[in-house]
Amino acid sequence: MGVNRDDLVEAWLREERQPFVGWDFSYLDGRIRGEREPWSYLGRAAELMERSSSVIDLDTGGGEKLLKLRDHWPARVVATEDYAPNFELACERLSPLGVEVVKTAVTETDPMPFADGEFDLILNRHADFNSGEVARVLSPGGTFLTQQVHGMWLWDLQAAFDATPEFPDATPGKYVPLLREAGLTIVDVQEWEGRMVFEDVGAIVYYLKAIPWEVPGFTVKSHLRPLFTLQERLEAGEELGFFAARYLIAARKAGR
Repeated sequence: MGVNRDDLVEAWLREERQPFVGWDFSYLDGRIRGEREPWSYLGRAAELMERSSSVIDLDTGGGEKLLKLRDHWPARVVATEDYAPNFELACERLSPLGVEVVKTAVTETDPMPFADGEFDLILNRHADFNSGEVARVLSPGGTFLTQQVHGMWLWDLQAAFDATPEFPDATPGKYVPLLREAGLTIVDVQEWEGRMVFEDVGAIVYYLKAIPWEVPGFTVKSHLRPLFTLQERLEAGEELGFFAARYLIAARKAGR
């Protein structure tokens, strides 16, 4: 191996200790690359906001994406977040701008603490959702826009660590019928597949610590063998590229 093993481990441990705040991967700029989906989630969200009087952003993280849409915000803007550090960050960033930040879990089964028909637009980027609750809190004629990570995302990277996808059935084939059963009309479904490429193994370390459900229990010291295997692949000239896929669904509630 071309690089001293002890130096590699120390570098990986530094990556493991790097803080991760909100839903911001800018620390890895230039160290992850790949194709992008052919649609613009933010562009679609902006267009829909222009036609809405109220919007809720489910699982906003630290409000990173919602802030990018600030020029298009309607009169009422609400965001939810359940993870305590992200909730505090979202409050710090969004509350001074008039956004109501609600601490609540958004899952596939739990009810949402909002009234029937309360929102013209529901935004959901990479978060769970309860189809029935989405339909309930949408106003007549309102739209639900979600971009989701495919359930097999990075399955081949997970396999390198003897892990498997937690929700392999998270696909349009699962969620489109559920939204229809809830009474919504599907107006658009788009799917994309590509590759996500890591330029160095340290970037993988940071990514796996930031998203702990990809490889449960991941630490550098407990996963040295697969990390060194990846390093050997990189030094042999192999690209560290792995399966990536996302999809977008837009659904509308009957009404005005």
